[in-house]
Amino acid sequence: MPSSDVLVSVILPIYNAMPHLGQALDSVQAQTHKNLEIICVNDGSTDSSLAVMQAHAAVDDRIRIIDKQNEGYGASMNRGLAEAHGQWIALVEPDDWIEPRMYEDMLAFAAGFGAACENIDMIKTPYYSITYPGTKRERKCECPYKYKVKQSKSVESIHELVELYRHHPSIWSAIYRKDFLDANEIRFLPIPGAGWADNPFFTETYLKARGIVYLDQAYYCYRADTLAQADVFHRKNPLIPFERWNQMLDIIEECGVDDDELLMAHYSHGFLYMSGVFESVSIDEDPAVREATQHMFDRMRPELVDRMANVKPGVRRLFAQMRGLPEPKQHYVRYAATLVDQTVQDFRTMGPRDTVEAVFGFMSRYKKRAATQ
Repeated sequence: MPSSDVLVSVILPIYNAMPHLGQALDSVQAQTHKNLEIICVNDGSTDSSLAVMQAHAAVDDRIRIIDKQNEGYGASMNRGLAEAHGQWIALVEPDDWIEPRMYEDMLAFAAGFGAACENIDMIKTPYYSITYPGTKRERKCECPYKYKVKQSKSVESIHELVELYRHHPSIWSAIYRKDFLDANEIRFLPIPGAGWADNPFFTETYLKARGIVYLDQAYYCYRADTLAQADVFHRKNPLIPFERWNQMLDIIEECGVDDDELLMAHYSHGFLYMSGVFESVSIDEDPAVREATQHMFDRMRPELVDRMANVKPGVRRLFAQMRGLPEPKQHYVRYAATLVDQTVQDFRTMGPRDTVEAVFGFMSRYKKRAATQ
């Protein structure tokens, strides 16, 4: 079947998304790959989101609206998956947008692998990060793994693409074979609200896919949370990042994966999630956060943590203390090298101005934490 004939089901989980929903729907409708089924799942919106969907559906019969009571992001995604008819599943957040050639290029890229195309369960791309959204400084930047992952020349597994696992789940910058999701019963956690329900889905798809191909061209435009929004989330839900990390590790263990590189990539997620929580909630002031940190550390293998060059000295020390281990040997040179590498990568993906701000922001937060210790 020519790639142009392939039906793609695009699922949009929508809850009070009126400010950007029109742009999101316009971008999906403008896809050069026309054989689309656009499933809008209205999760009990109380604003005018439903009216926006209805206006778009009135002029495009590819749009189908599922109007239901509020249940959360995961339940909305699952409803969309249950009602999708396409060979491939695409996901679009209602406050983001996509470039016109996204699905056409991805499907053509997969088709280029010939007979091996039948073993591809997931087609992955990088994405654009929209910084300072809604302000005069709004910019479209390459994502952190752009240039770090080489475009696939053959159908690969997560073990060849482990670098992708180190970064933001970005489940929406990929498309998934529906038969693969159904056969493996891969669905979202039906938890209230948004609650990082994409994290376990991210792990399960990567680990269970027979084959993955990576097209090194960004199409998806992601409006990232600001630091202020992240602070509000962590103060309100400090345990969610730990819960999702544990659920992701449960999936890794259930799949029988014992690959050191993949485990260290997953540990990196844990340290990153923990640091985000610590920016807003002190481990010394919240016993539940301390308990969650202890539980996460207890599930990590110390010899792998020791091998990780990107672990901050203070985090390495905290890990040793909470695990009852001797004072750790600090790898200052290796850690400094990771900071230099990150700065170079930021310069390539974000540009000089945002890179300088990121460096000074890191230094400011580091000094603030040091002053309180």
